[in-house]
Amino acid sequence: MVTHEFSRESRLLTPEHFSNVFKNPSRFGSSHFTILVTQNENNINRLGLAIAKKRVKLAVQRNRVKRIIRESYRLNQHKLPHIDMVVMVKSGIDQLENQQIEQQLAYIWRKIKRRQPK
Repeated sequence: MVTHEFSRESRLLTPEHFSNVFKNPSRFGSSHFTILVTQNENNINRLGLAIAKKRVKLAVQRNRVKRIIRESYRLNQHKLPHIDMVVMVKSGIDQLENQQIEQQLAYIWRKIKRRQPK
């Protein structure tokens, strides 16, 4: 059964989790995203967000972008291989509509699925 939940186990929580991804990642990107990916030993996918104030000035916009990323991940996580990933954004993402952000994320999820082994 496929569950569409985003539980505590589905998140990168500690600095150690994040540093493991930053050590030797595969990079996936679009015009407004960079996603760093590493294989993990767990049988789940885990998501971490690194949305810098330098890139998205207003907290309202940062939170909107985070919400959209989490929701997109939640709906697509069962299609992805067992990986840890950190999503970073590039400047100008706060100018995009929600639908444009979702389209870019959908494109990246497809790229990850094609390139990463199950």
